[in-house]
Amino acid sequence: MFVQVYSRNNTQQPFLVPAVAEPLIVWVIAGEAIVEEREMDGEWRAAHVRVGDFFLTHSPMPYELRWQAKGDTPFKVMHLYLATPLFERVASEVLGTHVPTALGEISGERDDQLSALLTLIHHELETEAPGSQLFVQGLAQSLAVHLARNYASRAPGISRTTALPGFKLRRAVAYLETHLAEPFNLALLAETVGMSAFHFSRLFKKATGLSPSRYFIRQRIAKAQQLLQETEASVIEVGMSVGYSSPSHFAQVFRRETGLSPSHYRRV
Repeated sequence: MFVQVYSRNNTQQPFLVPAVAEPLIVWVIAGEAIVEEREMDGEWRAAHVRVGDFFLTHSPMPYELRWQAKGDTPFKVMHLYLATPLFERVASEVLGTHVPTALGEISGERDDQLSALLTLIHHELETEAPGSQLFVQGLAQSLAVHLARNYASRAPGISRTTALPGFKLRRAVAYLETHLAEPFNLALLAETVGMSAFHFSRLFKKATGLSPSRYFIRQRIAKAQQLLQETEASVIEVGMSVGYSSPSHFAQVFRRETGLSPSHYRRV
């Protein structure tokens, strides 16, 4: 099980949620927001979410997400990735079969039992009391049972053995985010996750819908957007900080990705 807590900006531009092997729960722990989701280039679907609402995804396809926070309380969420071996073992026992299992896609709904388990997990991870690790392991198993009982179904023909493991995807994305000012290097990127460049590139595109190099460009432009909005750095300085030594090249790529020039984007 892998858990992260995020305090979100008031407004989030669309970003990619990759398809990974593990079931993902996103649980709202503070604030409220209008959250919109869509399949790649599809229609946006909106949900008004508040504290205790959750999203569940186990999709074999990536999708896009954006939101607009409401009120004065920061929008805060917890991401929980449930280990695939644990979920598959529990699901096979609960459903009485070894047929691959699919989870329903849930967007902005409430589940009091699920919230109770997530509250305990969040509390234990924050306090780190003696025995917390053992307690959280037990909670993870209880969480897997709850998901299998209430949201799982038998899915013949579905296999996730070729999906990119979530921890490898997170490691790759973290590497890209810390090397935005450097030239893209597929071989080094694949090496950070212990895979061949060919195998990594294929699974990365399956998980995100984008090639590693295309994803890298998106990360660069997303960082540039943040810097243009939140700092006084010049357009030239922003471009150089994300790897574009040529102002004209930076402006060209930025306009292609956002539809606006960097200067215009800063003014709107």
